[in-house]
Order: sequence, then C-alpha cells, then structure tokens
Amino acid sequence: MTNRYVSNTRKTAAPPLEPLETLVERATMLLKKMGYCAKGIRNYRGTWNMFVQFVYKNDPSGRFTVDMAERYLIERGVPGPGERVLRVSHRHVRSSMRILSEIILHGSFQRRCYKTKRPPLATPWQSLLEGYERFCGDERRLAYRGMRQRRRDVWRFLNFLETRGMRSPHEIDAATLSGFVGMLPQVRPVTLASTISIIRSFMRYLCLQGLVEAVLIEQVPKVRVYVGERLPTTWTPQQSQALLAVVDRASPIGKRDYAILLLAMRLGLRAGDIRDLRIEQLDWERSRIRVVQSKTGSPLELPLSEEVGQALIDYLRHGRPVSSHREIFLRHNAPFEPMGMNNNLHSIITSYRRKAGIELPARNRRGLHSLRHSLASRLLEAKVPLDTIAGTLGHLSPETTRRYLQIDIDSLRRVALDPEEVAHV
Repeated sequence: MTNRYVSNTRKTAAPPLEPLETLVERATMLLKKMGYCAKGIRNYRGTWNMFVQFVYKNDPSGRFTVDMAERYLIERGVPGPGERVLRVSHRHVRSSMRILSEIILHGSFQRRCYKTKRPPLATPWQSLLEGYERFCGDERRLAYRGMRQRRRDVWRFLNFLETRGMRSPHEIDAATLSGFVGMLPQVRPVTLASTISIIRSFMRYLCLQGLVEAVLIEQVPKVRVYVGERLPTTWTPQQSQALLAVVDRASPIGKRDYAILLLAMRLGLRAGDIRDLRIEQLDWERSRIRVVQSKTGSPLELPLSEEVGQALIDYLRHGRPVSSHREIFLRHNAPFEPMGMNNNLHSIITSYRRKAGIELPARNRRGLHSLRHSLASRLLEAKVPLDTIAGTLGHLSPETTRRYLQIDIDSLRRVALDPEEVAHV
C-alpha cells in the first residue's frame, strides 16, 4: 500500500509502538513549543481525537501504525500523492498523520511553513544560535540574504536537538547528525546540499568554540550534486507577451505588477533588487537605473528603456499609494509599507501566468528568476558577447554566465560535429 503522508521521511527501522493517547499528548506539547497558535492546535487535536476513535474502532490495541493511518486517510477521502489536492481539509488531515508519523520515527517533526519570527529555543541553544549569527556577521561579513537561510536551518537543527532532550553540544554524535538529515523533507539535491553545508558550517563554529571534536565535522552526511544537471527555465517571446497582456494596467496593483514584470523581463533584475529598489536609484536625466545587488553586494548600472521608464512613471504618478517610504514598490493594503524582506514576488508571476493559461514543465522553476533566464537566452540568440551578458546580469565572473550556454540549444545543434567526421579523424 502506498504511504501517502510519510513520503518525505527517510526509511528507518520500525520504532517501538506507544499508546496513541501518549503520542497525541507528545504531539500537542511539540506544537505548543514550536509556536503554533491556539486555534491551530485545537484543529490538530480535533483531527487526532477522531483518528483515535477510528483506531479503537478497528484495533482494540489503540496503537499508531502506518497501515492504520493510511486507512484513515482513505476513510476521510484524502487523495493519494499522485492526485491534486484541492481541499484545505485534505491537506490538514494528511499533515496531522505526517506529524504523528515523524514523531514516532524521529521523536520530533519538521513544520512545513515557518513564521518569520520563530519561538526562542532553550537558553543554551538560543545562545549558540545568537553566537553563530554574530560570528557570520562580524567575521564572515555575510549579507542579510545569506544570514536568513543560515538562521532558519540552524534553528531547525537546534530545535531538533532540543526536542530530542539534548542539553549540550557535547551530546551531538554521528547518529544525531544522520537523524536530522534523515528527517529533512525530500527536496532537490541542491537544496538539501545547501542545508547540509550550513549545518557543517555550524559544526565548524562549535569546533572553534571547543564544544565538539573536529572529527564530528566530517561525519555530517554529504549529498552529491552535479553542476548544471538542471537547465534554466526560459519563456518564449509569445509567452512573455501573453503574461504582460493579462495584467490590468488600469488598476493601481496592475500598474505596480506590470512595472515589476518589465524590470525582470527587460533588465533581468533579481526579485530582491526589484523589491528594494528606491526612488533615488532612478536617474531620469541619463535614463539609467542603479542598484547595489543584494546577492553580491556589487553595484550595477543598466539603461532605463522608454518602455520600462513609462511603466515606472505610470505607477509612481497614478498607482503608488501616498507614502514617505523611499522604496518604489509598496504593499497596496494599509499601512502601505514596503514589501517584506522575505517576499520573492513569486505570487505576482504565478497569478498572471495562471490567468494567461501558460503551462510550464512541472520541474521548471516558475518564479520571477525565470524571466531573468529568458533575457539571457534572448541575448545569446542575438549573438551578444558573453562578457556583455555577464555585465547585464550583474555576474561577477563570466564563468557564472557560461551556465546559460546550456539553453541555446539551437546554436549548439548548428555547430555540432558529425559523428562520421569524428570517426574518421
């Protein structure tokens, strides 16, 4: 039978069973500790109480098993992993069963959605997290973008240690590291490798502080990642025009979104640089736009075309709410503040892509960054030199830009060698 709610859990030995009521109480305590709101906890408890009644009706022993949870999902009409889940209630029931399963397997669980402000850890772990943040900021000079991901992943790791009952870094061993990696959600190898790399960096910090042995650093599991195994996503010119055509440019939000899409599509700006763009960065006299790239920290100056300039003027004059903020793009709900630091503008392109009926391959990246890739593809097709493309995209090294050569398939076909010619050399 297909297991549809623990598909994100690595295979492990079957743990000893415990009374279902005890498991539910443990799960409730973890929800409270991880900062779930009272209403969310009540919803989970309601689902678990119904599950307890279902279990005792079918098995007097009252134990949690994978098969019993699967039967309960079928009873509630929850679609399988290959089917599209349309109802919020289905996702909630599946999540409820996943939480119980992960607690049985690992003693804790990973929440799938994080709040910007996470609940504080116990004193020793919280102190280590804050110390690591200071180390990365003061010693390594990491930008906010890099710190945000590190803070998230290290918090998850320390929360895992805390929920396992550990009180000191001296208790960390190879089995602990493997257990944490084993309970991470199944994601693309490059994403998993990034998380593991951050945990390895944190272990180096603990080693520098004399809290763990150096040998433990090498015991952090490794993930093999093949560079360039996934081609960048590109949009055809027809798809790009269809995307822009469905934007309601008569509404204030439409004016904002249209300017955002053009900045990504015509200039190749990253989502963070668009989100943080300020009024003083627009040089109207010289028709230039200047940014300091959030990813690299290096300055970038690009031409401000008439199309992009007119879209920005239309938004600033007729769409942007009155505000003292210097950021160009604002939320259009009171109090009309700049967009949050964690907003990657993904919802904007997703909304208009669906409205335009544009279908992209399932494994393709569909966010705003895909428009940046498309610009690189068009420049390649126009035979623009690689160094010029690197300067336009703000790459510090042309080697980074060479990755985009993978998407110019037509040009590669034209210069491909005939196998017969190779055979006779």
